[in-house]
Amino acid sequence: MPMPAYPTIVVPGITASYLTDTYPLPPETVWSVMTKEYERAALHPDDLRYEAQEPAAVVAGQLFEVAYKELIEELRHNLRTREDQPVPVFPFAYDWRQPLERTEALLAAFIDEVIARTKLLRHYAAAGYGEDPKVNLVGHSMGGLVIAGYLERTGKKHRVHKVATLATPFQGSFEAVIKVTTGTANLGEKAPSSREREAARITPALYQLLPSFSNGLILDPRLPQTSLFDPALWQPSIIDTLKEYIRLHGLARTGRDQQARQLFEGLLTAARRHRTRIDRLDLAACGLDPSSWLCVVGVNAETRIQLKIDMVGRSPDFTFSSADRDNRWSDPDPAIARRTGDGTVPFEGALPKFLPLESLVCVVPEDFGYWEIQDRVLAAAAGFHGILPNMDMLHRLIVAHFTERPDRHGNIWGRPAPGVAPAQWTPPIPDLRART
Repeated sequence: MPMPAYPTIVVPGITASYLTDTYPLPPETVWSVMTKEYERAALHPDDLRYEAQEPAAVVAGQLFEVAYKELIEELRHNLRTREDQPVPVFPFAYDWRQPLERTEALLAAFIDEVIARTKLLRHYAAAGYGEDPKVNLVGHSMGGLVIAGYLERTGKKHRVHKVATLATPFQGSFEAVIKVTTGTANLGEKAPSSREREAARITPALYQLLPSFSNGLILDPRLPQTSLFDPALWQPSIIDTLKEYIRLHGLARTGRDQQARQLFEGLLTAARRHRTRIDRLDLAACGLDPSSWLCVVGVNAETRIQLKIDMVGRSPDFTFSSADRDNRWSDPDPAIARRTGDGTVPFEGALPKFLPLESLVCVVPEDFGYWEIQDRVLAAAAGFHGILPNMDMLHRLIVAHFTERPDRHGNIWGRPAPGVAPAQWTPPIPDLRART
Protein backbone atom coordinates (compact mmCIF):
# COMPACT_ATOMS: atom_id res chain seq x y z
CA MET A 1 0.00 0.00 0.00
CA PRO A 2 1.20 3.58 -0.61
CA MET A 3 3.00 5.37 2.22
CA PRO A 4 0.78 7.89 4.03
CA ALA A 5 2.11 11.38 4.62
CA TYR A 6 4.73 11.52 7.33
CA PRO A 7 3.48 12.45 10.79
CA THR A 8 3.76 16.17 11.50
CA ILE A 9 4.82 18.19 14.54
CA VAL A 10 3.79 21.84 14.97
CA VAL A 11 6.29 23.97 16.94
CA PRO A 12 4.79 27.30 18.13
CA GLY A 13 6.38 30.69 18.74
CA ILE A 14 7.48 32.50 21.88
CA THR A 15 4.80 32.98 24.59
CA ALA A 16 2.43 30.69 22.63
CA SER A 17 2.43 27.69 25.00
CA TYR A 18 0.53 27.65 28.26
CA LEU A 19 2.63 27.54 31.43
CA THR A 20 1.18 25.62 34.37
CA ASP A 21 2.45 25.49 37.93
CA THR A 22 2.05 21.85 38.92
CA TYR A 23 3.18 22.44 42.52
CA PRO A 24 -0.32 23.46 43.76
CA LEU A 25 -3.07 20.86 43.78
CA PRO A 26 -4.88 21.25 41.50
CA PRO A 27 -2.29 22.80 39.15
CA GLU A 28 -2.66 26.50 38.36
CA THR A 29 -2.25 28.19 34.99
CA VAL A 30 0.23 31.06 35.15
CA TRP A 31 0.36 31.84 31.41
CA SER A 32 -2.38 31.40 28.83
CA VAL A 33 -4.34 33.35 26.25
CA MET A 34 -6.21 35.11 29.06
CA THR A 35 -3.78 34.75 32.00
CA LYS A 36 -0.43 36.53 32.32
CA GLU A 37 1.07 36.14 35.81
CA TYR A 38 4.47 37.74 35.20
CA GLU A 39 5.70 37.33 38.77
CA ARG A 40 5.10 33.58 38.73
CA ALA A 41 6.59 33.16 35.24
CA ALA A 42 9.73 35.21 35.96
CA LEU A 43 12.93 33.18 36.38
CA HIS A 44 15.35 33.09 39.32
CA PRO A 45 18.50 35.23 38.91
CA ASP A 46 20.66 32.56 40.56
CA ASP A 47 19.39 29.71 38.38
CA LEU A 48 17.48 30.56 35.21
CA ARG A 49 16.09 27.05 34.96
CA TYR A 50 13.64 27.77 37.77
CA GLU A 51 11.18 30.40 38.93
CA ALA A 52 11.94 33.35 41.19
CA GLN A 53 8.93 32.49 43.34
CA GLU A 54 9.61 29.13 44.95
CA PRO A 55 8.43 26.52 45.70
CA ALA A 56 7.07 26.04 42.20
CA ALA A 57 7.12 23.53 39.35
CA VAL A 58 6.14 25.38 36.18
CA VAL A 59 5.87 23.29 33.00
CA ALA A 60 4.58 23.80 29.47
CA GLY A 61 0.93 23.03 28.79
CA GLN A 62 -1.11 23.29 25.61
CA LEU A 63 -0.54 25.52 22.58
CA PHE A 64 -2.50 28.77 22.23
CA GLU A 65 -5.64 27.49 20.56
CA VAL A 66 -6.49 30.83 18.95
CA ALA A 67 -3.25 30.70 16.94
CA TYR A 68 -2.78 27.00 16.15
CA LYS A 69 -6.02 25.04 16.48
CA GLU A 70 -7.16 25.72 12.92
CA LEU A 71 -3.72 24.93 11.47
CA ILE A 72 -3.51 21.60 13.28
CA GLU A 73 -7.07 20.60 12.42
CA GLU A 74 -6.63 21.49 8.74
CA LEU A 75 -3.40 19.51 8.49
CA ARG A 76 -5.01 16.50 10.17
CA HIS A 77 -7.86 16.65 7.68
CA ASN A 78 -5.97 17.38 4.47
CA LEU A 79 -2.77 15.36 4.86
CA ARG A 80 -4.73 12.12 4.89
CA THR A 81 -6.08 10.47 1.73
CA ARG A 82 -8.65 8.30 3.50
CA GLU A 83 -10.80 9.09 6.51
CA ASP A 84 -9.96 5.78 8.16
CA GLN A 85 -6.21 6.33 7.77
CA PRO A 86 -5.34 9.38 9.88
CA VAL A 87 -2.06 11.26 9.58
CA PRO A 88 -0.85 12.20 13.08
CA VAL A 89 -0.32 15.94 13.61
CA PHE A 90 1.07 16.64 17.07
CA PRO A 91 1.35 19.99 18.86
CA PHE A 92 4.68 20.48 20.58
CA ALA A 93 4.32 22.74 23.60
CA TYR A 94 7.51 23.91 25.29
CA ASP A 95 8.72 26.31 27.95
CA TRP A 96 9.40 29.31 25.71
CA ARG A 97 11.32 31.11 28.47
CA GLN A 98 14.24 28.71 28.38
CA PRO A 99 17.29 28.73 26.07
CA LEU A 100 16.41 27.22 22.72
CA GLU A 101 19.17 24.63 23.10
CA ARG A 102 17.11 23.01 25.87
CA THR A 103 14.01 23.04 23.68
CA GLU A 104 15.94 21.44 20.82
CA ALA A 105 16.75 18.47 23.07
CA LEU A 106 13.09 18.16 24.07
CA LEU A 107 12.04 18.30 20.42
CA ALA A 108 14.51 15.53 19.56
CA ALA A 109 12.97 13.31 22.25
CA PHE A 110 9.45 14.19 21.11
CA ILE A 111 10.30 13.30 17.50
CA ASP A 112 11.40 9.86 18.71
CA GLU A 113 8.13 9.49 20.60
CA VAL A 114 6.00 10.54 17.62
CA ILE A 115 7.82 8.06 15.42
CA ALA A 116 7.29 5.28 17.97
CA ARG A 117 3.58 6.09 18.24
CA THR A 118 3.17 6.26 14.45
CA LYS A 119 4.72 2.81 14.07
CA LEU A 120 1.76 1.47 16.06
CA LEU A 121 -0.75 2.61 13.43
CA ARG A 122 -1.69 -0.34 11.23
CA HIS A 123 -1.78 1.56 7.93
CA TYR A 124 1.69 2.95 8.57
CA ALA A 125 3.04 -0.45 9.57
CA ALA A 126 1.54 -2.02 6.44
CA ALA A 127 3.14 0.67 4.25
CA GLY A 128 6.59 -0.01 5.71
CA TYR A 129 6.92 3.22 7.69
CA GLY A 130 9.21 1.50 10.18
CA GLU A 131 11.90 0.95 7.53
CA ASP A 132 12.78 4.68 7.32
CA PRO A 133 10.66 6.52 9.89
CA LYS A 134 10.66 10.33 9.73
CA VAL A 135 8.50 13.32 10.58
CA ASN A 136 7.58 16.63 8.99
CA LEU A 137 8.04 19.79 11.04
CA VAL A 138 6.08 23.06 11.00
CA GLY A 139 7.55 25.98 12.93
CA HIS A 140 5.92 29.35 13.49
CA SER A 141 8.06 32.32 14.53
CA MET A 142 10.55 31.17 17.20
CA GLY A 143 9.45 27.59 16.53
CA GLY A 144 11.38 27.74 13.27
CA LEU A 145 14.55 28.58 15.20
CA VAL A 146 13.99 25.51 17.38
CA ILE A 147 13.76 23.38 14.23
CA ALA A 148 16.87 24.94 12.67
CA GLY A 149 18.81 24.42 15.90
CA TYR A 150 17.69 20.81 16.12
CA LEU A 151 18.91 20.12 12.58
CA GLU A 152 22.23 21.92 13.13
CA ARG A 153 22.82 19.90 16.28
CA THR A 154 21.85 16.48 14.90
CA GLY A 155 23.27 16.70 11.35
CA LYS A 156 22.54 13.60 9.32
CA LYS A 157 21.26 11.83 12.44
CA HIS A 158 18.04 13.87 12.29
CA ARG A 159 14.73 12.16 11.53
CA VAL A 160 13.08 14.86 9.42
CA HIS A 161 11.56 14.52 5.96
CA LYS A 162 10.50 18.11 5.25
CA VAL A 163 10.22 21.44 7.05
CA ALA A 164 7.85 24.40 6.78
CA THR A 165 8.59 27.61 8.70
CA LEU A 166 6.25 30.57 8.95
CA ALA A 167 7.51 34.07 9.79
CA THR A 168 10.60 32.85 11.63
CA PRO A 169 13.08 35.56 12.75
CA PHE A 170 16.22 33.75 11.61
CA GLN A 171 18.11 37.07 11.89
CA GLY A 172 15.98 38.45 14.71
CA SER A 173 13.39 41.13 15.35
CA PHE A 174 13.53 44.59 16.91
CA GLU A 175 10.42 43.69 18.87
CA ALA A 176 12.70 41.61 21.11
CA VAL A 177 14.74 44.75 21.82
CA ILE A 178 11.63 46.73 22.69
CA LYS A 179 10.38 43.92 24.91
CA VAL A 180 13.61 43.85 26.89
CA THR A 181 13.87 47.63 27.01
CA THR A 182 10.32 48.76 27.69
CA GLY A 183 8.24 45.67 28.40
CA THR A 184 5.90 46.22 25.46
CA ALA A 185 6.16 44.84 21.94
CA ASN A 186 4.37 42.78 19.29
CA LEU A 187 5.81 39.62 20.86
CA GLY A 188 3.23 39.64 23.63
CA GLU A 189 1.01 41.99 25.60
CA LYS A 190 0.78 45.54 24.24
CA ALA A 191 0.32 47.44 27.53
CA PRO A 192 3.59 48.54 29.19
CA SER A 193 4.22 46.84 32.53
CA SER A 194 7.19 46.99 34.92
CA ARG A 195 6.44 43.37 35.87
CA GLU A 196 6.53 42.38 32.23
CA ARG A 197 9.75 44.28 31.65
CA GLU A 198 11.46 42.58 34.59
CA ALA A 199 10.30 39.14 33.43
CA ALA A 200 11.47 39.90 29.87
CA ARG A 201 14.94 41.02 30.94
CA ILE A 202 15.61 37.68 32.59
CA THR A 203 14.14 35.43 29.85
CA PRO A 204 16.99 33.70 27.94
CA ALA A 205 14.98 32.84 24.82
CA LEU A 206 14.04 36.47 24.26
CA TYR A 207 17.69 37.44 23.83
CA GLN A 208 17.98 34.73 21.17
CA LEU A 209 15.55 36.78 19.05
CA LEU A 210 17.73 39.91 18.96
CA PRO A 211 18.31 41.27 15.43
CA SER A 212 21.70 40.64 13.82
CA PHE A 213 21.24 41.68 10.17
CA SER A 214 23.86 44.18 9.07
CA ASN A 215 21.74 47.17 8.03
CA GLY A 216 19.43 47.26 11.06
CA LEU A 217 21.41 49.46 13.45
CA ILE A 218 22.14 53.17 13.09
CA LEU A 219 24.97 53.67 15.57
CA ASP A 220 26.43 56.84 16.98
CA PRO A 221 30.07 56.89 15.72
CA ARG A 222 31.24 57.12 19.33
CA LEU A 223 29.79 53.68 20.06
CA PRO A 224 31.38 50.31 19.21
CA GLN A 225 30.34 49.39 15.67
CA THR A 226 29.23 45.92 16.69
CA SER A 227 25.91 44.15 17.24
CA LEU A 228 23.25 44.01 19.93
CA PHE A 229 25.01 40.98 21.36
CA ASP A 230 27.59 43.47 22.68
CA PRO A 231 26.58 44.74 26.15
CA ALA A 232 28.36 48.03 25.41
CA LEU A 233 25.48 49.04 23.12
CA TRP A 234 22.80 48.69 25.78
CA GLN A 235 21.31 51.30 28.05
CA PRO A 236 22.42 51.22 31.72
CA SER A 237 18.79 50.79 32.77
CA ILE A 238 18.99 47.09 31.89
CA ILE A 239 21.71 46.49 34.48
CA ASP A 240 19.88 48.68 37.00
CA THR A 241 16.69 46.61 36.63
CA LEU A 242 18.60 43.34 36.96
CA LYS A 243 20.40 44.64 40.03
CA GLU A 244 17.10 45.51 41.71
CA TYR A 245 15.62 42.18 40.60
CA ILE A 246 18.56 40.39 42.23
CA ARG A 247 18.02 42.40 45.41
CA LEU A 248 14.38 41.31 45.52
CA HIS A 249 14.76 37.68 44.45
CA GLY A 250 18.42 36.68 44.58
CA LEU A 251 20.43 35.01 47.30
CA ALA A 252 23.45 37.33 47.33
CA ARG A 253 23.67 39.99 50.02
CA THR A 254 26.55 41.82 48.34
CA GLY A 255 28.10 42.10 44.88
CA ARG A 256 24.73 42.57 43.19
CA ASP A 257 26.06 45.03 40.63
CA GLN A 258 28.68 42.52 39.48
CA GLN A 259 26.14 39.70 39.43
CA ALA A 260 23.77 41.82 37.34
CA ARG A 261 26.51 42.59 34.82
CA GLN A 262 27.59 38.97 34.61
CA LEU A 263 24.00 37.82 34.20
CA PHE A 264 23.35 40.28 31.37
CA GLU A 265 26.62 39.56 29.61
CA GLY A 266 25.96 35.83 29.95
CA LEU A 267 22.53 36.14 28.35
CA LEU A 268 23.96 38.07 25.41
CA THR A 269 26.92 35.72 24.98
CA ALA A 270 24.65 32.67 24.94
CA ALA A 271 22.37 34.39 22.43
CA ARG A 272 25.33 35.20 20.17
CA ARG A 273 26.46 31.55 20.27
CA HIS A 274 22.99 30.41 19.33
CA ARG A 275 22.74 32.81 16.38
CA THR A 276 26.14 31.63 15.15
CA ARG A 277 24.90 28.04 15.25
CA ILE A 278 21.77 28.89 13.26
CA ASP A 279 23.78 30.86 10.70
CA ARG A 280 26.11 27.94 10.07
CA LEU A 281 23.36 25.38 9.49
CA ASP A 282 24.30 23.49 6.33
CA LEU A 283 21.36 21.66 4.79
CA ALA A 284 23.62 19.50 2.62
CA ALA A 285 25.48 18.33 5.72
CA CYS A 286 22.08 17.25 7.07
CA GLY A 287 21.21 15.35 3.89
CA LEU A 288 18.62 18.00 2.95
CA ASP A 289 18.42 20.72 0.30
CA PRO A 290 16.35 23.88 -0.30
CA SER A 291 13.53 21.81 -1.82
CA SER A 292 13.09 20.22 1.62
CA TRP A 293 12.33 23.57 3.31
CA LEU A 294 9.29 25.76 2.72
CA CYS A 295 10.26 29.15 4.16
CA VAL A 296 7.29 31.54 4.27
CA VAL A 297 8.02 35.22 4.88
CA GLY A 298 5.29 37.71 5.74
CA VAL A 299 5.51 41.09 4.00
CA ASN A 300 3.48 44.21 3.17
CA ALA A 301 2.87 45.18 6.79
CA GLU A 302 4.39 48.18 8.54
CA THR A 303 7.30 46.81 10.56
CA ARG A 304 10.16 48.15 12.65
CA ILE A 305 13.14 47.71 10.35
CA GLN A 306 15.88 49.63 12.17
CA LEU A 307 16.99 51.06 15.50
CA LYS A 308 19.01 54.18 16.20
CA ILE A 309 21.37 54.13 19.18
CA ASP A 310 22.72 57.51 20.26
CA MET A 311 25.35 58.42 22.80
CA VAL A 312 23.84 60.54 25.57
CA GLY A 313 26.54 61.67 27.96
CA ARG A 314 28.66 58.58 28.48
CA SER A 315 25.92 56.01 27.89
CA PRO A 316 24.06 54.51 24.90
CA ASP A 317 20.43 55.51 24.46
CA PHE A 318 17.90 53.72 22.28
CA THR A 319 15.89 56.14 20.16
CA PHE A 320 12.60 54.48 19.26
CA SER A 321 10.88 56.43 16.50
CA SER A 322 7.89 55.93 14.24
CA ALA A 323 10.31 56.61 11.38
CA ASP A 324 11.91 53.23 12.15
CA ARG A 325 8.72 51.52 11.01
CA ASP A 326 8.23 51.18 7.28
CA ASN A 327 6.50 49.25 4.52
CA ARG A 328 7.81 49.73 1.00
CA TRP A 329 6.83 46.34 -0.36
CA SER A 330 5.31 47.86 -3.53
CA ASP A 331 8.36 49.97 -4.41
CA PRO A 332 9.85 48.99 -7.81
CA ASP A 333 13.39 49.26 -6.41
CA PRO A 334 14.12 45.82 -4.85
CA ALA A 335 16.47 47.32 -2.26
CA ILE A 336 13.71 49.66 -1.05
CA ALA A 337 11.00 46.98 -1.32
CA ARG A 338 12.89 44.98 1.32
CA ARG A 339 11.95 47.68 3.86
CA THR A 340 8.91 45.70 4.94
CA GLY A 341 7.92 42.76 7.12
CA ASP A 342 4.99 41.05 8.82
CA GLY A 343 4.48 43.65 11.54
CA THR A 344 6.85 41.91 13.96
CA VAL A 345 9.68 40.37 11.94
CA PRO A 346 11.33 42.62 9.34
CA PHE A 347 12.05 41.10 5.95
CA GLU A 348 15.80 41.23 6.60
CA GLY A 349 15.30 39.48 9.93
CA ALA A 350 13.36 36.67 8.27
CA LEU A 351 16.15 35.67 5.87
CA PRO A 352 17.87 32.38 6.75
CA LYS A 353 21.52 32.19 5.77
CA PHE A 354 21.15 28.51 4.87
CA LEU A 355 18.57 29.07 2.11
CA PRO A 356 18.90 30.96 -1.18
CA LEU A 357 16.78 34.09 -1.60
CA GLU A 358 15.24 32.49 -4.69
CA SER A 359 13.58 29.75 -2.63
CA LEU A 360 11.63 32.02 -0.25
CA VAL A 361 7.84 32.33 -0.51
CA CYS A 362 6.41 35.72 0.46
CA VAL A 363 2.79 36.22 1.55
CA VAL A 364 0.83 39.39 2.32
CA PRO A 365 -2.16 40.18 4.57
CA GLU A 366 -4.38 40.30 1.48
CA ASP A 367 -3.87 36.55 1.09
CA PHE A 368 -6.50 36.07 3.78
CA GLY A 369 -9.55 34.98 1.78
CA TYR A 370 -13.03 36.45 1.73
CA TRP A 371 -14.35 33.88 4.18
CA GLU A 372 -11.53 34.64 6.59
CA ILE A 373 -12.92 38.05 7.52
CA GLN A 374 -13.12 36.95 11.16
CA ASP A 375 -9.41 36.21 11.03
CA ARG A 376 -8.82 39.69 9.61
CA VAL A 377 -10.44 41.13 12.72
CA LEU A 378 -8.22 38.89 14.83
CA ALA A 379 -5.21 40.00 12.78
CA ALA A 380 -5.94 43.59 13.72
CA ALA A 381 -5.53 42.59 17.38
CA ALA A 382 -2.72 40.01 17.15
CA GLY A 383 -0.97 41.40 14.08
CA PHE A 384 -0.24 39.69 10.77
CA HIS A 385 2.73 37.85 12.30
CA GLY A 386 0.72 36.35 15.13
CA ILE A 387 -2.26 35.25 13.10
CA LEU A 388 -0.38 34.08 9.99
CA PRO A 389 -0.73 30.36 10.93
CA ASN A 390 -4.52 30.77 10.52
CA MET A 391 -4.28 31.57 6.80
CA ASP A 392 -6.15 28.91 4.81
CA MET A 393 -3.93 29.35 1.79
CA LEU A 394 -0.87 28.56 3.90
CA HIS A 395 -2.52 25.39 5.17
CA ARG A 396 -2.89 24.29 1.55
CA LEU A 397 0.68 25.35 0.82
CA ILE A 398 2.05 23.21 3.66
CA VAL A 399 -0.03 20.22 2.57
CA ALA A 400 1.25 20.56 -1.01
CA HIS A 401 4.82 20.76 0.26
CA PHE A 402 4.54 17.71 2.50
CA THR A 403 2.54 15.49 0.14
CA GLU A 404 3.91 16.67 -3.25
CA ARG A 405 0.40 16.47 -4.64
CA PRO A 406 -0.05 18.68 -7.73
CA ASP A 407 -2.15 21.84 -7.42
CA ARG A 408 -4.56 21.49 -10.34
CA HIS A 409 -6.99 24.21 -9.27
CA GLY A 410 -4.71 27.16 -8.52
CA ASN A 411 -5.43 27.02 -4.80
CA ILE A 412 -1.88 27.87 -3.72
CA TRP A 413 0.31 30.80 -4.58
CA GLY A 414 3.05 33.03 -3.27
CA ARG A 415 5.40 35.82 -4.23
CA PRO A 416 9.14 35.86 -4.85
CA ALA A 417 11.38 37.99 -2.67
CA PRO A 418 12.25 41.50 -3.91
CA GLY A 419 14.86 41.34 -6.65
CA VAL A 420 14.00 37.76 -7.62
CA ALA A 421 12.54 37.58 -11.12
CA PRO A 422 9.76 35.05 -11.75
CA ALA A 423 12.10 33.03 -13.97
CA GLN A 424 14.63 32.84 -11.11
CA TRP A 425 12.10 31.88 -8.45
CA THR A 426 12.61 28.30 -7.24
CA PRO A 427 10.15 27.65 -4.40
CA PRO A 428 10.14 24.10 -3.01
CA ILE A 429 6.72 23.46 -4.56
CA PRO A 430 7.35 23.21 -8.32
CA ASP A 431 3.85 24.20 -9.51
CA LEU A 432 3.49 27.12 -7.12
CA ARG A 433 2.23 30.11 -9.07
CA ALA A 434 3.39 33.64 -8.49
CA ARG A 435 0.85 36.29 -7.56
CA THR A 436 1.70 39.96 -7.96
